[in-house]
Amino acid sequence: MKKIGIFVCQLLLISLFAGSTSASPAGWSPLLEAAPLLNMLSTQDSVRVLHLTGDYDAAHIPGAVNAPYARFRGPEDNAGQLPPMTELTTLVQELGIAADTPVVLVHAGNGPVDMGAATRVYWTLKSLGVEQLAILNGGLSAWQEAGFPVSNEPVTVTASSFQPEWNDQYQATTVQIEQMLNDSGTQIVDARPAAYFRGEQSTAARAGTLPGADNISFTQFFADSRMQVSTELADTLSGTLDRSADSTVTFCNTGHLGSINWFVISELGGYENTRLYAESITEWAQDASRPMMNEP
Repeated sequence: MKKIGIFVCQLLLISLFAGSTSASPAGWSPLLEAAPLLNMLSTQDSVRVLHLTGDYDAAHIPGAVNAPYARFRGPEDNAGQLPPMTELTTLVQELGIAADTPVVLVHAGNGPVDMGAATRVYWTLKSLGVEQLAILNGGLSAWQEAGFPVSNEPVTVTASSFQPEWNDQYQATTVQIEQMLNDSGTQIVDARPAAYFRGEQSTAARAGTLPGADNISFTQFFADSRMQVSTELADTLSGTLDRSADSTVTFCNTGHLGSINWFVISELGGYENTRLYAESITEWAQDASRPMMNEP
């Protein structure tokens, strides 16, 4: 019970801190609701809204820039891989993003899986050095359900000259995972549904999970298509994770669902040194010599 109280207090502190820094718009938080975002957009012209999934031409938040999620993803054989740094640099420049640009990420809001687009892009942009990031909880659907306006007019922005540098502290590579398996100070979290964790379902070359992994399915953090920041969420984390661990690594099949858990654990939960294994099981399972747990 004490852990839950500590976690909730930390969530409040994160929100208060995000909203109180001089460089951030009033009310800023890693997880934004529709009404505070509307207020920001009506009073701030520095906020950049990125439309990631769904039909941009049909409807988007007024002023939002089209930023298709696929441009942040890797090749077809493993979408979890990062695009080359040159492509990521070109992309953030085209979107008019600088290191200090407040960026709000908007997915279509079609369900918990869809929110993984926003959390994966959040992780990518943070790793590139963008300092102020937020996700619209419930995505465009929540915005429309609140009765707020949408547009079908395309938006163009002035390109930036931002030269991002990749920060490795939020990423775990395959080589690092191989080393971490023998490190008792690392806790590994499989974000996939239980059937994948148990090896009963698979989309990778081999079924199963990483040795020593615990399973916290991303679905536990949602009610319908909205993420729930509550004591139930706190209980899910504190019942599985050790805040004193040296590091926490999240993964899934291609770093999509794993990024949801990374966002919750790192950005909302405040667990330090939380990393995402972006390539995840799809890459790990390609080498038959790498060990798997729960492999049939």
